[in-house]
Amino acid sequence: MNVQENIKFINDLWDHSIIPTLMDYIRIPNKSPLFDPEWQVHGFMDQAVQLLSTWCEEHAIENMKLDIVRLPGRTPVILIEVPGHSEETILLYGHMDKQPEMTGWHPDLGPWKPVLKDDKLYGRGGADDGYAIFASLTAIKSLHAQNIPHARCVILIESCEESGSRDLPYYIEALQDRIGKPSLVICLDSGCGNYEQLWITTSLRGMLCGVLSIDVLKEGVHSGAGSGIAPSCFMVLRQLLDRLENQSNGTILVDDLFVDIPPERFQQAKKTAEVLGTKIYEDCPFQEGVQPVSNDLTELLLNRTWRPALSITGADGLPHSENAGNVTLPWLKIKFSLRLAPTTSSQKAIEILKHVFENQPPFHANVKLDIKSSADGWNAPEESGWLTKTINDASKHYFGKEAVYMGEGGTIPFMGMLGKKFPQAQFAITGLLGPGSNAHGPNEFLQIPTGKKLTCCIAEIIAGHFQR
Repeated sequence: MNVQENIKFINDLWDHSIIPTLMDYIRIPNKSPLFDPEWQVHGFMDQAVQLLSTWCEEHAIENMKLDIVRLPGRTPVILIEVPGHSEETILLYGHMDKQPEMTGWHPDLGPWKPVLKDDKLYGRGGADDGYAIFASLTAIKSLHAQNIPHARCVILIESCEESGSRDLPYYIEALQDRIGKPSLVICLDSGCGNYEQLWITTSLRGMLCGVLSIDVLKEGVHSGAGSGIAPSCFMVLRQLLDRLENQSNGTILVDDLFVDIPPERFQQAKKTAEVLGTKIYEDCPFQEGVQPVSNDLTELLLNRTWRPALSITGADGLPHSENAGNVTLPWLKIKFSLRLAPTTSSQKAIEILKHVFENQPPFHANVKLDIKSSADGWNAPEESGWLTKTINDASKHYFGKEAVYMGEGGTIPFMGMLGKKFPQAQFAITGLLGPGSNAHGPNEFLQIPTGKKLTCCIAEIIAGHFQR
């Protein structure tokens, strides 16, 4: 492969076509069905599907086949098949659905307002994960421009990932003959520790998303009459959370939610800590003076990648502060996300959590746990020598540094599904969610130079798969 020709082809397509189309994509509020149950009525997902598929058709490769597949009652997928020079298959994956708006955007930014500033494209969904379909097809087109052979490629873009990919198993089953049995899976929905080298994800945590309901009174009562007699919802909540989490440091207290961390993952975390140093926590937008939960950098990485952790993400039953009277609240609901170790069964975790919260609740309060979504994690199989070499070479060619391997704290349900279905496959999981990119939060951005370099790396990895 001619590295300079690859760079020029990919940079030109990004500048002249991908970035403008990504800006149009950001304008579409195509929230995942978990956050927009009326997505079919609103039609935003259909708008995104049409935008992405139209671009791909305009940049089609010879004999390429593109289909928008819609199973009854399920979110659509885009399936692209590109013939290759061998019978083997490479599967490239991304998604088009988005997280909700979130508050806290800078005054000149917004979730559905694309803004180009300082090599960054701001707006919801550009880096997570709208760019994936463009990068996948562009990488293959760059190989064709140099007449470089490659295996058959299948690009699969779903629209339910941010809802736990609950529709995806049905598509994997329905499309199994067209997908085939991939020997390499490339996923572009992960993160990077910096923007200076290629980052490969070695593991992903699982996740439970649920609502914990606490009922203590039939109706609210004057706090002068109720407090001291009726247990407050928060008193019950604190006691329930203390069963699960150490309030001093956030450590999960349930041993059955932990797994033995593989030695190679520990060593990778240690090397990543050496590469990133204090940027591991300095890139987190702490308020002034706030400290991380530990000063041990390797332990912070392992906390984020191989250990369970609880986040409270929402609450119902609390009036706005300006309208809150002196009332003992009758009920409370909290929404939470519990991240699971990569090899923990999410179904097993549900059983554990229901027992923790619902068994013998404090003061016999009515406590109910409702699991909204769940997903298993994933731990990559051992990497073949050809893939390790190709990834490192690609990183040096386009970033000037060797690749780095790191676990990620998020969840990509598709990887767990594929890992079970195609145990013989190799995996190259990477992405653009780097320092400050703030996926799911305010001021989310895509770092454009890294997007271009990552696309170049994907082209080289596809070529290396054929040449191995």
